[in-house]
Amino acid sequence: MGFHYSRSYRTQKIESIGNLAGGIAHDFNNILFPIVGMSELLLEDLPPESNERENAEEIYKAGKRGSDLVKQILAFSRQSDQKPIPTRIQKVLKEVSKLIRSTIPANIEINWDIQEDCGMVMAEPTQLHQIAMNIITNAYHAVDSGNGKINIQLKEKEFKKHSITKNQIKSGRYAMLSVSDNGCGIDSETLEMIFEPYFTTKEQGKGTGLGLAVVHGIVKEYGGEIFVTSESGKGSSFEVCIPLMKSKYIPLTDDLQSLLPSGAEKILVVDDEISIAKLEGQMLERLGYKVTISIGSHEALNFFEKSPKAFDLILTDMSMPNMTGDQLAYEIRQIRPDIPIIICTGFSERINKEKAEEIGVNGFLMKPIGKSDMAQMIRKILDKAKNSIS
Repeated sequence: MGFHYSRSYRTQKIESIGNLAGGIAHDFNNILFPIVGMSELLLEDLPPESNERENAEEIYKAGKRGSDLVKQILAFSRQSDQKPIPTRIQKVLKEVSKLIRSTIPANIEINWDIQEDCGMVMAEPTQLHQIAMNIITNAYHAVDSGNGKINIQLKEKEFKKHSITKNQIKSGRYAMLSVSDNGCGIDSETLEMIFEPYFTTKEQGKGTGLGLAVVHGIVKEYGGEIFVTSESGKGSSFEVCIPLMKSKYIPLTDDLQSLLPSGAEKILVVDDEISIAKLEGQMLERLGYKVTISIGSHEALNFFEKSPKAFDLILTDMSMPNMTGDQLAYEIRQIRPDIPIIICTGFSERINKEKAEEIGVNGFLMKPIGKSDMAQMIRKILDKAKNSIS
């Protein structure tokens, strides 16, 4: 007889993971932010084709991978602020194929069948990457090293009301990513457990038990579903279905995306981590802004009390000792209600986009912050503030 988790027990497990994620994510993002940010600045400074630039690029890529890992943990605990964007799954799978082929032994056969004109989905590309990597890696662990075979397919599929036998999915058109293998298979009792947090059949050191739970959570959040068929000794098949976008979408060209807005306004940067405050300052100065750096919220409040008209915008961290970013925002707004404020954070259960808007904060950025995201938001908020005055 299979063991079934009760809903309340499962909820408690997810909450405990969320608390764990929150505890590590802030500190981890504070470590990653200078790595990603400084390497990004180095890439701008170093000559193309030089060994130094190649080294900086590797540091940048490693930092981004670390950032993606934090996003994966936060996505599972529903604490991330990632926004779905129109995405082509086939483009993500091209990146996955490079990584998979370099990590899975060559004697395991991998067959790809990708519908190149498959429509777009509203999703976060990093999360789609996680979905594909998790399921394909599981297939690899299930197959025999001698005659292992993995088949990966992407195609459009329509579910019609009269043909739906399972009520988990709504009728409509979906992008279906299927991964099948000729491995050991999954028995019926284990099949009921595979999406549970911490559940794993792998030996110690080879799995956390979070992979499929993360995948399931992301897919459900997108309004999709996962169908699994398997039998002991006869392989497994995973079908990930994500709703297709109904309208066509034309993405911006790389040239348009690479243009960073700049300015000459005065910005007060607040963070209790010196390295992060300096990095944000350098990023903003390169965009033309005049920057004052404050280490900690009390110092920032003193600066502002002495010269409330000296700044055009406040960029502050959220998690600081003695006075948090939202508390600082409140105190500053008591002095000057019209000052634009942006809050940055690696994680905090006390703040998210909705809560930031509730307390009147103009913008909300998740660490590690990319230069482009920062430039776009600051320019947008400053322009909006100017228009409101005029």
